This record gives sequence, C-alpha cells and structure tokens, in this order.
Amino acid sequence: MGSIVPFEELDPTEHSHEFVGADHGAVPFSLILVHSQPGVGPKVHRHPYPEVFIVESGQATFQIGDQSITVGSGNVVVSPAGEAHGFVNSGDGELHLTAIHGAGRFSTEWLAGDDPTWASKRR
Repeated sequence: MGSIVPFEELDPTEHSHEFVGADHGAVPFSLILVHSQPGVGPKVHRHPYPEVFIVESGQATFQIGDQSITVGSGNVVVSPAGEAHGFVNSGDGELHLTAIHGAGRFSTEWLAGDDPTWASKRR
C-alpha cells in the first residue's frame, strides 16, 4: 500500500524540507526539497551515492568536481557517487529544486568544513 506524506510532516530546515526514505519503509532514496534565497547554498560536500537535482524554478550555480555550471528551471543536474559538489542560488529570486539522494538515509562528508545550516538533522 502506498502512502502520502504532507510537506508539514517532513523535517524542515531554514532552506528545505527533508524526506528520509528509510523512515517510510524500504524506500531506497531520500529527498531534499530546497527553497533558498539568493546567495544561499550548501558548502562543498560528497556522498557515497549519486545525487540528482531537479531545478524547478530559479537559477543555481553548481560546482561538481572542478566543473562550474549555471542552470535555470527545467534542468536536471547529476553528481556521481563520491564526487565533490555544491550549489548556490545565483539568481534574483527564490530557488526551488529537488535533490534526490540515492540512499534511504543521508550520508554526507563536508569537504569545506561543517555546514550546520544544511546538514541533515536525521541520520
């Protein structure tokens, strides 16, 4: 049987809401629903699994490895497993994107120092 999880039941942070797949049965991925203001984004980090970003509205500049790319709404950005990456809202308005983590729980290694604003509160 499927389930419905209202946004208000997701773990909120200042810039996002988090869906931890393992908390909802054997769901093998987790999501971060990002809603951040201009100039805001997580520090460079990496995961032992791939992360896929769906840019829904706004503009973001992604750093993936040594590549920097700016994209707007209607784009999908992929960071391979183990690759250093991060992004910042480089537009004038609010950025909305969905970050899909290829694991039931978040596992993040912060490469530029801890980022408590963006670190998942749930492990």
